[in-house]
Amino acid sequence: MEIEFYPYPTFRSIPVGDPSQPGEARRVASSMANHMRFDDLRRGQIEIVVTELARNLTLHGGGGHLILAGWQGTGVKRLDIMAIDKGQGISNLSAAMEDGFSTSGTPGTGLGAVSRIASIFQIFTQSKTGTAVMARVEDQAQPRSRLNVGGVSIPIAGETVCGDAFASAHSSSRSVFMVVDGLGHGPVAAEAAAAALQCFQQFHPDPPAEIIDRLHGALRPTRGAAAAVAEIQHDRGIVTYSGVGNITGLVIFPEEGVTRNLVSQNGIVGHHMARVSEFTYPWTAKARLVMYSDGLTSHWNQKSYPGLLNKDPAVIAAVLYRDHYRTRDDATIVVACPRNGNLEAA
Repeated sequence: MEIEFYPYPTFRSIPVGDPSQPGEARRVASSMANHMRFDDLRRGQIEIVVTELARNLTLHGGGGHLILAGWQGTGVKRLDIMAIDKGQGISNLSAAMEDGFSTSGTPGTGLGAVSRIASIFQIFTQSKTGTAVMARVEDQAQPRSRLNVGGVSIPIAGETVCGDAFASAHSSSRSVFMVVDGLGHGPVAAEAAAAALQCFQQFHPDPPAEIIDRLHGALRPTRGAAAAVAEIQHDRGIVTYSGVGNITGLVIFPEEGVTRNLVSQNGIVGHHMARVSEFTYPWTAKARLVMYSDGLTSHWNQKSYPGLLNKDPAVIAAVLYRDHYRTRDDATIVVACPRNGNLEAA
């Protein structure tokens, strides 16, 4: 059975609050695209998208953040460019997408140009709450996995490395996800997360409880971590979950308005934990899996975000990060949903 392994994505978060910062955002994105070996055409497109979205943050959103998520793995090379703000929202979304439309005296061609460049372009906006815009630039075809996957993983302000991480691996019948949160933050926490990623890359074919046991051994020389593993068996319609520590796992059924909380145990992976248990939950072709570290508040209400769960997982992750980040720790969230799960047309 062919396994498509996705290495830990690379993330950058860039604050954008004044007219000088779009230029810095463009330089960061260009460097990231060069490191990922995008061709000249794609690098130019990425620079255009980042410049336009950053400019919109300063002109319309009252400032915000630009998040760059670079994904590379078997059959995929993509950069998700996410602009998030807590402004007044876009009152007339259809008009804002028309070339020539502007509320700030500029030519108003930004969002139209971005939508033509991006392979996937989506906006989630709410009055007086804010806007999230996601544009995806790809250099390779998407993998054959049954799931769309998106996420955010950002270190606490002042740190250059993140002590959180997530990874996933996929085959035609199975997808498995890990979220890990190294204790504390900074380089020592990042060492624990890196050890977990290396272990997951080797042992992701194992059942979730066995992966956690493997992590327990691999993280003994480190500070330790909270960690959780979710395995989706597509044909059987089940999710099997094992977690230790403060990782939140949810299976959401948007049409029913039902959320199932996935059970984690107390302990610290790598130091002390009880015998690991596995718990099984239903999965359907319209479910969503959400996993996040305790850098985000543990509770949110899907009713507060009408329509969000039909967006791409990258948009869902960006909005939840924007609204529920605690600000005093690293924060990671990963979202997955079936490709045929009634997602909004891109």
